[in-house]
Amino acid sequence: MNSEATVLEGKKTIVTGAAQGIGQAIAECFAKAGADVAVVDLESARCADTLQLVERQQGRGLALSANVAQWEAVKGMVEHVVKEWGRVDVLVNNAGITRDGLIMRMKEEDWNAVLQVNLTGTFYCTRAILGPMTKQRYGRIINMASIVGTIGNAGQANYAASKAAVIGFTKSVAREYASRNITVNAVAPGFIDTAMTRALNQEVKDALLQQIPLGRLGQPAEVAEAVRFLASDAAGYITGQVFHVNGGMHMA
Repeated sequence: MNSEATVLEGKKTIVTGAAQGIGQAIAECFAKAGADVAVVDLESARCADTLQLVERQQGRGLALSANVAQWEAVKGMVEHVVKEWGRVDVLVNNAGITRDGLIMRMKEEDWNAVLQVNLTGTFYCTRAILGPMTKQRYGRIINMASIVGTIGNAGQANYAASKAAVIGFTKSVAREYASRNITVNAVAPGFIDTAMTRALNQEVKDALLQQIPLGRLGQPAEVAEAVRFLASDAAGYITGQVFHVNGGMHMA
């Protein structure tokens, strides 16, 4: 993945949920590869650290506030980037939330919130970007799925449902827009070393590690490299696929 073909020099990119974790790693990875990165999160102030990482790589960056669960906010965000840079080559739909709970106790608002951000947010961002990408007859869309969307997880019925739906959505849009030279793929991380997994107690972590053949959690940068590859011209003949980055926990 370090060949010249994977370099994103001059590409105009949008990464949602980029204020921390995997999203931040993707934004930094893109900047290292030469891309301009619009760092999008619910509050633009939270994007300051990510924006610094982008600019430290000599890349141009934008910090934009947008709630991906609101169509007008997403539409305005995309219009802003297109006005600023003239085009958008790559969209990474990374924004997502969890509201865990056993299904019998799950509140309706927790179900709706997760589906609205993780699934409807992916739909809104994709719909907003397809106009510009269709006009330029080029685009790369990478949606963040999850291992949980393929194997399920107790206490995460809402999250698993949203990520399984993202996979189906990815394949459908890939079929619709392949003729416009727009590829659409998903990356499904396993358990990654982020703030969420660091909050787990040691007993839970040990049980988790026993299920991972490589015997460790993944790093955000390892997920980011997979996303960078799919965003590059080297992946031009790949569409409608799900890339699993999970240490062997699930072998599709």
